[in-house]
Amino acid sequence: MPVLAGWKDLGEREDRVGIHPGDPILLSPDYRIDEALGRYLCRSSFARLAHEAKRNYTDDYCLFFDFLWGRGKTWRDATADDLWDYEDWRTRSLRNPRRVGGARWNRGLAALIRLYEWAVQRDHVPVNPVIMRSVVGRSGQRVLVPAARAKNARTSEVRWLTPRAFRRWVEVGLRGHAADGVPSAERLADRNGAFADLLFSSGVRLTEGASLLPHEIPRLRLEGGRYYVGRLARVVTKSKRARTFYASSVVVGEIEGYAESSRARVVRRAQSLGRYDDLPMRLVTHETGRHRRVLHWRNRGGVVRQTPLTEATVEERMSFFTEGPAGPEPLWLWLNESGLPFQPASWEGVFRAANERCEAVLSPVMSEPPFCTPHMCRHSFALLMLVVLNHVMDRRMGLTPEERRDFRLLYGDPWWMVQDLLGHAQLETTKAVYLAPVADLQLRSLLADFVPADGPVSEQELAGLFARLARESEGIQDLDDRLEAW
Repeated sequence: MPVLAGWKDLGEREDRVGIHPGDPILLSPDYRIDEALGRYLCRSSFARLAHEAKRNYTDDYCLFFDFLWGRGKTWRDATADDLWDYEDWRTRSLRNPRRVGGARWNRGLAALIRLYEWAVQRDHVPVNPVIMRSVVGRSGQRVLVPAARAKNARTSEVRWLTPRAFRRWVEVGLRGHAADGVPSAERLADRNGAFADLLFSSGVRLTEGASLLPHEIPRLRLEGGRYYVGRLARVVTKSKRARTFYASSVVVGEIEGYAESSRARVVRRAQSLGRYDDLPMRLVTHETGRHRRVLHWRNRGGVVRQTPLTEATVEERMSFFTEGPAGPEPLWLWLNESGLPFQPASWEGVFRAANERCEAVLSPVMSEPPFCTPHMCRHSFALLMLVVLNHVMDRRMGLTPEERRDFRLLYGDPWWMVQDLLGHAQLETTKAVYLAPVADLQLRSLLADFVPADGPVSEQELAGLFARLARESEGIQDLDDRLEAW
């Protein structure tokens, strides 16, 4: 009984020592926890990093600690020689079949700098194994950088899909269609398809789209419209700034269909099995406010609190429940088969499984089956928006060069529009990373001989334009013309 009693007050004990939901806990291979390392992960500036950054840095720590363990050392015993050997093994050694590029190595190096600077300040280690050197910065000032920093780091391994290649990937990889287009039943296919389409349609990041609550999804209206406006809360965005996103009416309909079908089914099953009965939850009793929506909730202890929806973190959002017809149900939109909130990081596994299915199903009929990652949806959205915006602005309106210049001064250049849609702080990120193909090809000359028909831009016109773009650019996936129709 004393053991059980200890488990019951585990949450209170964790609160007292500063361990919060989502904080990583690392075990050594002999199943021990280092107290100082645990304090760093839960109580230092590391604990205030974004969820994705904490997950990535934790992976980097595990790799380095495992490398040291193979040498009979712990993280406290690392020397500069250990780090240089690790750099060689991680980036160049033929003994490592999973070598990484400069950008990934630099990310891991940044994680180690953060840890060891903290450890030196608190006397947990005598010296920082990451050697620093002084260089001249862009503004002429002297700055310290790690000596092991890779100089050939690419800013991003960016890949794109044309709209028709993405549709094929969704149908085969997520919805389970055969190579000839014959549909087949796939578990939670409506959920997976709706989520991928949301990323491709709106350009939101994985965590931003994964943490949306039903309140934040636009609702279909009788008067129609091709795109609907939504709002991302400040705390869930990478920039920590609230921003507007646009979702197509088709995608909004897909999300509503998922909510009314498979989502409702897994919720009913979870309620019947009592899966929500003992969960810690914040039961939302009502909402107030129009422009600044506030969720009023109470926990299982009866404590009443309120949280502005725009300030609700990802972890808080997963704890919100609402009273449904058959009892409490999660407010979180995307649920797993058990009816519990689907973790944002778990979408990576869904996309990997879809890529494996596309490879297995489409390899017999095409040489390069499409593959996709959540962030590739964002890249592809940016490419689609730039092409469409330039096409509309430069061709559909029939403007002269002078009129086109005046129009852009009044309404903005398409590059700026795409930057705003993506929420980038710097235009250079949008141009040099996300849209490198069109930056290299000069979109104006690409479209110079493209003569549009009257009326709205057709899918056939865009398919032809993207097919040419894919042929002349590196990194853009498209379908063979003979495989376009099923």
